[in-house]
Amino acid sequence: MVPPMWGIFLLEENLQAEKIAQFMVENDKVAIWLEVKILEVKEGYARIEMTVKDKMLNAAGVCQGGAIFSFADFAFALASNSYGNVALATSASISFLNPAFEGEKLIAEAVEKNRTRRTGVYEVEVRKEDGKPVALFIGNAFVKSDSFPL
Repeated sequence: MVPPMWGIFLLEENLQAEKIAQFMVENDKVAIWLEVKILEVKEGYARIEMTVKDKMLNAAGVCQGGAIFSFADFAFALASNSYGNVALATSASISFLNPAFEGEKLIAEAVEKNRTRRTGVYEVEVRKEDGKPVALFIGNAFVKSDSFPL
């Protein structure tokens, strides 16, 4: 059982993570363009969704890889910045597993795999609403000493 004081501490941490996420979703131009919705955020974790729109399709009629990468990257940004310190990507890679089509809802789940005082590693799974995998993204972040600007 978690002592009562820990529950209050965890609630405050989640409120800070949610406040940062709200700031980011309102001020990140790409997230606004993608029409990202935040489903859940807490320290080291984020789950978001978007619906594939016509403006995201490539010439083959499937969701452009860049749109999927940007969507996964935003989940990574939410998770890595959720502690309150500015975290910036130092590298990222993505594997595309299955195509996504117009009208499909995508969900990205970012999970922290390791975090030190200065670095973090995050895995982001992008899936369709039915659970079918679309992409796997790995991001590395540098954690600055600066607090997140709110």
